[in-house]
Amino acid sequence: MKWIYQKNDVPVRDAGKKVRYKVTPAAYVIPVWQGKILLARRFQTGYEDGNYSLVAGHVERGETFVQCIVRETREEIGIIVQPDDLEMVHTMHRKIGKDSERVDLFFVTTRWQGEITNCEPHKCDDLLWCDGENLPQNTIPYIAQAVQMIINDVPYSEHGWR
Repeated sequence: MKWIYQKNDVPVRDAGKKVRYKVTPAAYVIPVWQGKILLARRFQTGYEDGNYSLVAGHVERGETFVQCIVRETREEIGIIVQPDDLEMVHTMHRKIGKDSERVDLFFVTTRWQGEITNCEPHKCDDLLWCDGENLPQNTIPYIAQAVQMIINDVPYSEHGWR
């Protein structure tokens, strides 16, 4: 089967076979401590800089969502999270523009080893413990939506489709 790609790597034909659309998988973790959740303010990333998000990352080839969270928590905030200490609490199907889609899985943890610290100050300029019911105004909208869905025990939502 021969693939022909446009500049943005979207397949345009494949010798008569049906082209499957691909989405980008991403995993997010919400550490919870004394009733507060941890947010990270993006800095010099080129995406939503100055706004609060969660510790997160794209799932790499050959990696599960849980493995991604274990890796990202170590890389971004210096803690070790055991897979059994992660609870998957929300799935979001997100559309960005007209050509990009994401499937985001959100996990909560209340247990970890180590002290939370900003290990990537070149990408994050603030870590903030806050009440999930009272997020900063500069929280990325789909993150605020996910947090509200999690608080309300809603397992699935969509963002950016309208």
